[in-house]
Amino acid sequence: MVQEVTDRISNIPEQIHNAAIVIGRSEHKRKVFKAIYTGKKKVKFIKEIARLTGLDPKTVASVTGTLYSNGLIRKSGRDKVLGLGYEKILLLNQRKKQILSFAGNRKKLDELPTRSQPRIKSFVSVSFSPKSFEVKRVTVNDIDSFKLVGKVKGSRTTSASLIAESKFKNGMKSIIGERGKFQDWGGEKNDLFTTRLLMKGKHLAAAFAFKGKGTNVIRLTPRHMGKNGDQIQRLFQSQADVFLIQYGKEIDESIIQQMYSFAVAISASQNRKIFYGIIDGADTTRLLHAYKKHFI
Repeated sequence: MVQEVTDRISNIPEQIHNAAIVIGRSEHKRKVFKAIYTGKKKVKFIKEIARLTGLDPKTVASVTGTLYSNGLIRKSGRDKVLGLGYEKILLLNQRKKQILSFAGNRKKLDELPTRSQPRIKSFVSVSFSPKSFEVKRVTVNDIDSFKLVGKVKGSRTTSASLIAESKFKNGMKSIIGERGKFQDWGGEKNDLFTTRLLMKGKHLAAAFAFKGKGTNVIRLTPRHMGKNGDQIQRLFQSQADVFLIQYGKEIDESIIQQMYSFAVAISASQNRKIFYGIIDGADTTRLLHAYKKHFI
């Protein structure tokens, strides 16, 4: 039984956009993507792809790793001689020509209508098994590590937007019990990665993106996420089960919609459950009051 997807604007266009961004102007990525998505053969192995592209197996392994981690291909076993196997993702296979036409063409890509950058009304239907992915949106109330927020009642006057990003990150590390050091730099996938986040009695790997007072906008949108607007995409490149974005003011719905699209892509390609959510100004304030001593 298949399910009709009526969430048309964010599903197909967002994933085409993501795939095109990942491939970009890289000839190696383009060649490997075309090799995997050309022909009727279901699974293609590293050495087969190397033969088809003219690239060496080591380069192919690196490129397929990038495509896989970004949800563009699916792993499919290993051959003792030919190496790891990869296969197409149906949704992307149906639009492989579009993806390659958008890749490396920033002007054309900017015209692609998505939820974060709507341009025109577009109606596209796609059918797939409801068992092909499993994602769930969560809030701070669903996370055991933040259980004290449930005791914070009524409105609070603390201005969550005034706390520095580094101070909030250190406070979150303290609450979770993460002792690792995380040095900020321009190309990082996340601001905090931990395997100690407790949710429903289990420790899960979590990746956080924090937007501090330096962002200084009333409502956070995808274009405020990183210099190139690709911070959400980079966040979802983390090998995590839970993905959370925090900002001390309002967070636009388009952020949530984009997170959903990336969560679906990872869940479908890696066959595992993905959790995602936001911590907006109200929830940030609740955290600051519930865990005062951690933010000193």
